[in-house]
Amino acid sequence: MALAAPDILSSAAVPEPGRLSRIAATLRQVVSTPLGAIGCALVALIVLTALFAPWIAPYSPTAINVKERLADPSLSHLLGTDQLGRDLFSRVILGTRTAMTVALVSLSVALALALPLGLIAGYGPRWLDACLILVFDSLSSLPMIMFGLAMVVLLGPGVSTVIFVIVIYSVPSYARLIRTQTLSIKARDFIKAEQAMNAGLGRILFVHLLPNVIGPLLILACLDLSTIITLEAGLSFLGLGVKPQIPSWGNILSDGFSVIRTTPLPVIAGGLPLILATIGFTFFGEALRDALDPKLARESRA
Repeated sequence: MALAAPDILSSAAVPEPGRLSRIAATLRQVVSTPLGAIGCALVALIVLTALFAPWIAPYSPTAINVKERLADPSLSHLLGTDQLGRDLFSRVILGTRTAMTVALVSLSVALALALPLGLIAGYGPRWLDACLILVFDSLSSLPMIMFGLAMVVLLGPGVSTVIFVIVIYSVPSYARLIRTQTLSIKARDFIKAEQAMNAGLGRILFVHLLPNVIGPLLILACLDLSTIITLEAGLSFLGLGVKPQIPSWGNILSDGFSVIRTTPLPVIAGGLPLILATIGFTFFGEALRDALDPKLARESRA
């Protein structure tokens, strides 16, 4: 999760120490617990692997070598090879980039759509709120697998189709959270004071409401990253996601199940990164929630 970069230069050409110190204090609090430290380490490992995947992978993930098909792990092939002789370690490394690209792009689009919709639903007139809630409920009721099948038929399999399905799946939950936070905040005295002073709608929404709803939203988004990565892998496993030639953890799992009676290595190679990603983003999200909202953390443990 990328934190907003502070202003580099102020009018006095001095960085804002307050914002930097808050970010540093939050990170220190996140890594101060064992689970938070494990989550940070796994998230950092996944992100760095995705960034430097082409330089880490020793082979092309699509290079076929039938003579070495289903080879055991060795110094030349750390995780062995699949049924086409492709290096599994290289496919897992490049699959990390695929998973993070799909997750971050779909999450960014979902947040960009959910933020204004949630703010409008919470602050706007009741009839508009009712209409938006109806739309959110309708989208939430869609059976995801059937919806994914329909989108594959209409748009064809590919990364863009997976991103579209994930965005439709994610927007309602984020918009509902923002709406709930907005309804709570707009009843507070400082919002009423702004309204009494005839403050503009944009000022109320983006200066007062948005900073107060962004914290819970980032926590939920961080926790949802593991779900989105798993969803992408599941769609790819079913043949509804990225194309087979693109390295993906779901494609590795799908290929591995066809030869599982011969060797379990491809299934292990595709499943282990999913487990680590789920653990890492869940632990990091929980620690971030505890750091940003201790009251909510205590309520969840009660």
